[in-house]
Amino acid sequence: MDFRDLLFPPGATRHDWVTDAALATGLALLTVPTSWTAGTVSTLTLVSSVLMVVPLVIRRHSPLLTLAAVAFGALLQLIASPLPLPSLVTIPIVAYSVARWVPGPAARTVLVIGAIGSVLGPWRWVAADPLHLSLRQLVWLALAWFVCVGLVVTPYAIGRRVREESTTHERLVASAEERYRALVAEREQQDRLAESRARNQIARELHDIVAHSLSVMIVQAEGGRALAVKKPEAATQALTTIADTGREALVEMRRILGVLRDDPESSTADFAPAPRLEDIPELVQRASDRFQLTVNGHPPRVSAALELTVYRVVQEGLTNVLKHAGPDARASVTLTYAPREIIVDVLDNGNPSGEQPTEPGHGLRGMSERVTSMGGRMVARPRPGGGFQVTVVLPLTAAGASKGA
Repeated sequence: MDFRDLLFPPGATRHDWVTDAALATGLALLTVPTSWTAGTVSTLTLVSSVLMVVPLVIRRHSPLLTLAAVAFGALLQLIASPLPLPSLVTIPIVAYSVARWVPGPAARTVLVIGAIGSVLGPWRWVAADPLHLSLRQLVWLALAWFVCVGLVVTPYAIGRRVREESTTHERLVASAEERYRALVAEREQQDRLAESRARNQIARELHDIVAHSLSVMIVQAEGGRALAVKKPEAATQALTTIADTGREALVEMRRILGVLRDDPESSTADFAPAPRLEDIPELVQRASDRFQLTVNGHPPRVSAALELTVYRVVQEGLTNVLKHAGPDARASVTLTYAPREIIVDVLDNGNPSGEQPTEPGHGLRGMSERVTSMGGRMVARPRPGGGFQVTVVLPLTAAGASKGA
């Protein structure tokens, strides 16, 4: 510990200064005039009494300096007066102050000085002739030693006890503050994770909507352009599909963006129900006439989240076929509604001239995140005979199925 911190321990407030100044003034008014009338009137007696009282003003600001000043005053008083003076009342106050505010072994200095004073003081007051002491003088000398030692040791013990309790309380407060900061940091981290999950979910929704809709619109536009001369009615149907797909994508994007507004109640965004299992046949039909849907079993009653997951899996699988499998590739979508799970298979025959993905992109990654969040598993890999396979298994558990199922 720094010597300056030891000599001037922090903690004395303005209120402490005022309190200690009032204490020193009060004791000076009570003890100094009494010392004047104690029968040994001398300048040295007055100086010693003042030196023992006035330093109490800094007893909390610098307890060791107070101890030094009071000890010097007591030594002068021991020389000047053969009798104990009222200013000795400052000794237990100083003992308490040193024990209370001086840290570590340095506080024991007051015990050493007090022990020396407890021997010299009574010897000066009782033993007029140290070489010839009567039994009565020995008894008084022993009592005086005992009282003087008690006036130093007792306040010292009280001061150390108060200091230990104060230190323990400060440690408890510091520990509580540390726990609070840890909780705040953990809560902030949870908020950031929740925000990150929300951003990822929104990004997946936007990717599925935009990528699928644009892919369908591009395929229909290219097919309509090729059929515009030969079959005008087919071109008209392609343009109708493009318009319907664009309107549906716009409605879904408004639904998502409406959630992000600061004041959803005052928002004029259009809201629409989330896609359901019943909407999957229309999705496959509208995407391309090269896609075929097979449904095994009957759609169960499941939660809206699970229905949306199945819909997005099919949507993303078809989008990947449109983007990577080539213009002549065909795909089959198989939905199997088993008693305990839903199985989705999207298979395409691929096209050697098509751009096959060499590593998972945002679409497959987002699809995998969706499936994992619902407790399912997914397989996405090239087929041995050419093409690509996406197989997803989603369990009908409490997390995915509705309670009323």
